[in-house]
Amino acid sequence: MPLTYTATRRSAHAGYVVQAIVNNLAPLLFVVFHTSLDVPVAQLGALAALNFGVQLLTDLVAVRIVDRVGYRRPLVLAHVLAALGLVLLAVLPLVLPSPFVGLCLAVVVYGVGGGLLEVLVSPVVEHLPSPSESKAAGMALAHSFYCWGQLAVVVVTTGLLAVLGTELWPLLPVLWAVVPLANLVALLRVPMPPTVPDEHRTPLRALFGTPLFLAALVLMTTGGAAELTMAQWSSFFAEQGTGVPKEVGDLLGPGLFALLMGLGRAAYGLWGHDVPLRPLLAVSGVAAAVCYVVAATAAVPVVSLAACALCGLAVALLWPGTFSLTSARFPLGGAAMFAVLALAGDAGGAIGPLSAGLFAGLADGPLAGLASALPPDSGTGLRAGLLLSAAVPLVFAVTVLVGGRVTPPR
Repeated sequence: MPLTYTATRRSAHAGYVVQAIVNNLAPLLFVVFHTSLDVPVAQLGALAALNFGVQLLTDLVAVRIVDRVGYRRPLVLAHVLAALGLVLLAVLPLVLPSPFVGLCLAVVVYGVGGGLLEVLVSPVVEHLPSPSESKAAGMALAHSFYCWGQLAVVVVTTGLLAVLGTELWPLLPVLWAVVPLANLVALLRVPMPPTVPDEHRTPLRALFGTPLFLAALVLMTTGGAAELTMAQWSSFFAEQGTGVPKEVGDLLGPGLFALLMGLGRAAYGLWGHDVPLRPLLAVSGVAAAVCYVVAATAAVPVVSLAACALCGLAVALLWPGTFSLTSARFPLGGAAMFAVLALAGDAGGAIGPLSAGLFAGLADGPLAGLASALPPDSGTGLRAGLLLSAAVPLVFAVTVLVGGRVTPPR
């Protein structure tokens, strides 16, 4: 019996789960890398930046390829590389003379897989048969599976570390590699929607000549940075910055972050059909900035952790909402357009966490005055990094409002 597009949609949702695994597993192990492998904090920030930097380069290469070769082959390749990279994450740091080099090599492999998923899954979801008025809600619902994957990674990884002990951490990436391998089997069989033909597709040159598309790139960059900075650093911040035990910090920080982000996306996907997206995005950007400020400045650990978690709700629609606004304005942009948008988002995902780490490293120098005015954070300087990162979602909010004056709201 042939499979239907319903199976395709489920495989696409599972693709977001795979992307969540490759983006969020390593940050949960940052403390282990720091304490067991002696990887400095600045290099941990570089790992997060490397992942999204590789995804960015993958997006760039995929811009002119996906519309020509279709979705299936690169999706299969993405899952192969994701599984391989996770296995290498468990092996290379233990067998190479430099654990950091081993981590970097593994990140490069699964980063390519993650980049392909970012380019491919959104246009697959967008081009599946569905009423045009439900496209934005469907995109938000699909992106919620990234959050459920992130939440699963946090809960399962934290639980296994507590049961097995941190010395057995290499088992975790190997276990998580089963997920992309399982979805790979489904992707070999499900039907795929067609890509937009060359003669109908809006050329990238025309897109880049449109101020609204340039504004969309700003939204993707700042939205990606606002989401990923907190997602990548919240586990480390929970333990080193607020002093709570790792299991508690992971569940109350990145765990609740993922849960609230998923609930926000799912709620809009289920009930947001008649809710104007643009003003909701502007409010979300301001709310995210407030969360960053509170997380950085609150002296009470539970308040800082609550702000980290609520940031997940605030940033829930920034990424999928920008996809939906742009796709509605440029319906014939094709996979190339999504690749460029993903490139901008991954640029933000690389720059945001790296900048927070670099700002933290300056807490003993140029930012010493700012760091001393903030509550203690075990000398990591991460509170200063998070406080300065609050400017990013504010830029997102301003860009949404300015763009709303140029074109009628959806």
